[in-house]
Amino acid sequence: MAEKTKENLTFQAEVSKLLDLVANSLYSEREIFLRELISNSADACEKLRYQSLSKKNLLKDEKDLKINIRVSKKKKVIEIEDNGIGMSKNELIDNLGTIARSGTSKFIEAMKNKKNNDISAIGQFGVGFYSSYMVADNVEVLSKDAENEETNLWSSNGKENYTIEEAKKR
Repeated sequence: MAEKTKENLTFQAEVSKLLDLVANSLYSEREIFLRELISNSADACEKLRYQSLSKKNLLKDEKDLKINIRVSKKKKVIEIEDNGIGMSKNELIDNLGTIARSGTSKFIEAMKNKKNNDISAIGQFGVGFYSSYMVADNVEVLSKDAENEETNLWSSNGKENYTIEEAKKR
């Protein structure tokens, strides 16, 4: 059995700027994070549904796509769980640790040019996930890739670094 490895990685420079901007400058509309994370979950479910049209065994026995939200006031935790497409280790790095496929730079420029820091359109830039740092000291993404059953835990306090490690689905 292979030993689990935990990698410490550094955010791309633009992501660090965005995290600081979102956490410190756009703090007035904290509830936006929930809408953005639910939207991401809905996108993951839709992507799985779409890909399952050409890959018949992708859905397996899980025909109903769903999003579950659990809140523990005692633990101060909000969990948003979906059974969508999931991400591989490389996709977690590409989508959460870099701006290769997101509009982070465009978002930062747009926010610098706005007079009133309106973040209602944050999702259109592909950076809505980062709004979770407005309310969280630490964010974890547990993701199982639908195609190869790989499960990884991405974790960060939203400063400069994040970690990725192999995990078992909870």
